[in-house]
Amino acid sequence: MIDARRNFATAALLFGTAAGMAGLAYASVPLYRLFCQVTGYGGTTQVSGQAPGAVAGRTVTVRFDANVARDLPWRFEPEVSAIKVAVGENVLAYYRARNISDVPVTGTATFNVTPHKAGPFFAKIECFCFAEQTLAPGEEMNMPVSFFIDPEILERPEAKDIGEITLSYTFFRAIPANRS
Repeated sequence: MIDARRNFATAALLFGTAAGMAGLAYASVPLYRLFCQVTGYGGTTQVSGQAPGAVAGRTVTVRFDANVARDLPWRFEPEVSAIKVAVGENVLAYYRARNISDVPVTGTATFNVTPHKAGPFFAKIECFCFAEQTLAPGEEMNMPVSFFIDPEILERPEAKDIGEITLSYTFFRAIPANRS
């Protein structure tokens, strides 16, 4: 009787451990994404409702970078290569995308900023990267991103040397919902 209880307890413990590991594996991507958004780790930007307004005394040069995965038949580029931004100022910048194929194509953009320590201070209000984008054959579209540099950058010693931030996007072909 004692061996049966011990075997049952061992089996229950092993099953619970396996179920816990499967649950953690399933939750790892959303948890990592949440961690990056909260901390700015890896150059992950923040999302905000509105800019606080320009703060006198400091500007940051924001450079724009655009990339396209090999399997996405698009041209993608920033409208301008760089701008000077006052800390706290709401800025609207545009990227331009063009489908160079003869079929409609849907893309999704990933993004980051460098240096990575600038991530917690770079806040987006609106961005084309928040949703998939579909372009018809030959269609060209201006894609806006509204952002600001959080005034907290002025208060943090680790951010004192940030004078230039590169905002980089890479477009990938979106995977259809019925094909995971």
